[in-house]
Amino acid sequence: MNISDIRRDYARGDLQRVDLEADPFAQFEDWFAQAAGEKSSSYWRRIGIALYKLWHAVLGHTPPDVNGMVLATVETNGVPSARTVLLKGVNRDGFTFFTNYDSRKGRELAENPNAALTFYWPDLERQICVAGRVEKVSREVSENYFRSRPRGSQLAAWASNQSDVVANRAALEAKWEEMEKRFPAEVPLPTNWGGFVLRPERIEFWQGRPNRMHDRFQYTKQADNSWKLERIAP
Repeated sequence: MNISDIRRDYARGDLQRVDLEADPFAQFEDWFAQAAGEKSSSYWRRIGIALYKLWHAVLGHTPPDVNGMVLATVETNGVPSARTVLLKGVNRDGFTFFTNYDSRKGRELAENPNAALTFYWPDLERQICVAGRVEKVSREVSENYFRSRPRGSQLAAWASNQSDVVANRAALEAKWEEMEKRFPAEVPLPTNWGGFVLRPERIEFWQGRPNRMHDRFQYTKQADNSWKLERIAP
C-alpha cells in the first residue's frame, strides 16, 4: 500500500457563519450531541450517520469514543508529546479530564500549563481544535469523579505508576492484585490522581468540504472575555 495514495473527499455538509452560535461552548455542545447521535441538524444527515454506524457494526468495527480527544503538551525544553484522553466534563470554565498527576502529561502540564485538544469525528467529517491553559480541578471534583469510576479502574489508579517503566505485564497485574487486597471495601482517591481543566483561549470548528476547500471558523477569547468569531482559510 502506498500511503500517499490514500485519499478521501469530504462531502457530508458545509458550515456557514449563520449556522454558528455566538458562544463556542454552545456550538461545541451542539456538535458533540450530534457526534453522540443525540441530535442532528438534518434529517438526511441523521439517516446517513445511522447507516454509517450500522455498516460498521455489521463489519464488526467498534465505533470510536465520541469523547476521545488528543491532548498535546509541551516540556519546558519545547519537546511536544500527544496522546488520546477522554473528555469527562465541559462547561463555561473549560474542558475537564482526569489523569495521574505524576504521569508524563501530568509532569509536563505542571511545568508548562499551555496545552491543546483535538476532537475528530470522521462520520461527521468534523474536528474541533482547542488551545489554552490548564489548571487542576478542586480535590472535591476529583473525589466525586473518582467515586463514579468502576472499582477496577479505581484500583488501577493505585496500581499503575503511569508512564514509569515496568518489568512485564505480570508485575503490573500483581500490583493490581496487591491493591485489591489492600482496599477490600472503598477505594480512596490517590493523592497523585485527579482532574485538569483546560480553559480555552481559542476554539476552531472544522467541517470537511470537497476539493480540500474546508470550512473553518475560529473563536478567539478577547480581553473582556467575549469571543471573536472569524472564518479562516483551509
